[in-house]
Amino acid sequence: MIIIRQKKRNRKLEKLLTHTNEKLERLQIHFGRFTPKEVIEHLTDSDSAYQPSIRIVTVLFADLRGFTKMCDQMDPSTVVGILNGYFRCMSKVVSKHHGQVTELIGDGILTLFGALRNNPWQVQDAVMAALEMRKELKEYNIELQSKSLPELSFGIGIHKGQVLAGVMGNYELSKFGVVGDTINVAARVETLTREHNTDILITDKIMAELDDRFVLKKMPPVMVKGKPEPIITYSLEGIQKK
Repeated sequence: MIIIRQKKRNRKLEKLLTHTNEKLERLQIHFGRFTPKEVIEHLTDSDSAYQPSIRIVTVLFADLRGFTKMCDQMDPSTVVGILNGYFRCMSKVVSKHHGQVTELIGDGILTLFGALRNNPWQVQDAVMAALEMRKELKEYNIELQSKSLPELSFGIGIHKGQVLAGVMGNYELSKFGVVGDTINVAARVETLTREHNTDILITDKIMAELDDRFVLKKMPPVMVKGKPEPIITYSLEGIQKK
């Protein structure tokens, strides 16, 4: 009788463990929609939270042009569908080039390269990601056009510098995030794409780490809010054909 009761208890424990594992897997899948996969893996594998640290990262900030006006003229569900499709395409490209989409700000995308682990090729990864994002947007626009939906256009700003990175928030809401002037500069550079009539701008810090494969066009220096010196940028035209 003792053996039978023990077997029953073991079966109950096995069912409980299986049910718990399934819940944890579902939770990780859902949580992964809001937090970079690498952060989730770190938190689940470590006894301590992700420790804040000062890191040198490459920031890519992308923002759609004229999307707010589009929202006022279209059905909300259609707008959300267009935006979700865009985010899906861009996030796929970013992941392919070892970046992390850290935050979606309205129709803007904040992406980091080298924030979660050291990446000596972070600048090249970010620039290659931007070029592929340009290509992916063209393909996505073909899909939108086939559905009689308006095409999208974006601006991208890329800059490299120091940030404070870590899991930030409180017990109710936390996220992996970064703070620092580098983020602000990348956002300012993105806004300059309109002034310079181009879609991808990089700063001189990014330019200094690129090789001759990349075709760049120097833009006139521009003063921006919060910076004592004008920002020097380069339009990223593409890659030279061999």
